[in-house]
Amino acid sequence: MMSRETKRNLFVAATYGAVLFLGLLLGQNYAGEDARTGGGALLPFGITDKTGKVQRLIDIIASNYVDSVNIGQLQDLAIDEIVSQLDPHSEYLRPNQAHKQQESLEGSFEGIGIEYYSLNDTLMTVGLIAGGPAQRAGLRVGDKLIAIDGDTIAGTPITEKALEKKIRGRRGTAIELTVHRNGKNLPLPLKVMRDRVEISSIDAAYIIDTATAYIKIRRFGAKTADDFEQALLHLKKQGAQRLVLDLRENGGGYFHAATALASHFFADKQLIVYTEGAHEVRTDYYSSADGIFGDGDLVVLIDEQSASASEIVAGAVQDLERGIIVGRRSYGKALVQEQFGFGDGSALNLTVARYYTPLGRCIQKTYTVNTRKTMQVTNLPAVGRQDTDTTVYKTLSGKLVYGGGGISPDVWVPVDSNGISALYRKIRQASIIETFVYGQLTKSTPAYSVENYLKGYFLPDKEYHEFLQYASEKGINYTPDEADAVKPLVRTDIEALLGRYYFGSEAFFKVRNRSDKVLATALLALHGE
Repeated sequence: MMSRETKRNLFVAATYGAVLFLGLLLGQNYAGEDARTGGGALLPFGITDKTGKVQRLIDIIASNYVDSVNIGQLQDLAIDEIVSQLDPHSEYLRPNQAHKQQESLEGSFEGIGIEYYSLNDTLMTVGLIAGGPAQRAGLRVGDKLIAIDGDTIAGTPITEKALEKKIRGRRGTAIELTVHRNGKNLPLPLKVMRDRVEISSIDAAYIIDTATAYIKIRRFGAKTADDFEQALLHLKKQGAQRLVLDLRENGGGYFHAATALASHFFADKQLIVYTEGAHEVRTDYYSSADGIFGDGDLVVLIDEQSASASEIVAGAVQDLERGIIVGRRSYGKALVQEQFGFGDGSALNLTVARYYTPLGRCIQKTYTVNTRKTMQVTNLPAVGRQDTDTTVYKTLSGKLVYGGGGISPDVWVPVDSNGISALYRKIRQASIIETFVYGQLTKSTPAYSVENYLKGYFLPDKEYHEFLQYASEKGINYTPDEADAVKPLVRTDIEALLGRYYFGSEAFFKVRNRSDKVLATALLALHGE
């Protein structure tokens, strides 16, 4: 039975990524996939006459096969095949995968706190964790890494896995970085001591206008509810009376993090969600105390990538009529995983229950066995409304809400068709914007402050035409009409990336939000328009 105080690792993550951003390198502890504990079986489930066949097969091969075989690899393959016959969210993780997932959700790493981008076979520092080891050692945004511990890496193709082996290490161990800055190498390598690096799950938290706060949450990790509470209390001191909670692109995380965060929006003992499964009796999860934002106007933003933990929060807000849901229909994942660990560091995230919103909705979209890959590629943004489920529920005031296939927003904002156009997809997939910004636009420090940048910087037409020429040189073909159509999106992406490079992660979202149609719709809804 799952109790409210359960100590087991419950996940509601939909294909949860282990890295925070593409290229984020924090030097996490490395757990090799080939690590093995001596002699222990990797299938420590209750063995019966039937289930014992799998282990017996492996034992027979280990003892009798004509050639030497990697028994650990055979066990992994057997588990992969078994798990593939279950739902798309049950997953077997190799030791390194399990370790990365745990670190990502726990929100802390042992590393150096550097974000890099590979530009022309050279690693360019494009972000630093504030107060992290690399920043304390003197590394700066814009620095290029020439060598690591004396081994040259610049100008030489290097795989991400090989690079991680050079960077990763335990807390208290040192790494030396040879750095190229402002056109020349520094006279001495920078010595960086690996340390614990704390990562907030809050991407941005700021006041949009005099009384409206905006908070964007990247994932639901161990510290998300605490991070959210601190951010919201700070914004309330600045006069925030309304809140826009942005859960777009949030693929989930810990179950208890979702219920703890949702508690902030309700009075004590409000049903937020309940779970039930073939081997799990119904368990209700209630708000634990009067929330710190139980009265203010609330809007929750969702999209097709908002999954599981995000859907728990959005579902409770919608069912209990606590706020307005704005955006596009969410992913549709109502399955809860429990993590079972093995002695070698690998783990099984096994679906043990379904969760239901306060009105009893199960918003899980339909799936068939072995569809874990196809579900990921078919969950594309919807241009129009997609109410695929006919099950209707009524809120206390009589408003209709729907089950199955995700949370349908109260206010629908279709995706910008230019955002899924062939040209824009080619530009994004080829990372043309990143290479143009880091290679062409970051050669000098701006003379303006972050406030002036946010209010007054817009990419000049001249630089947009330079970008189009650069894209053409990289093999991206387009018509004049196509170039004009994607101009607003590309300009915003360039402006946001520049803002992040010079002023940090929050500046990225502040710039992007200037032209965000979903956010604009949310603000109108908050003001009753």
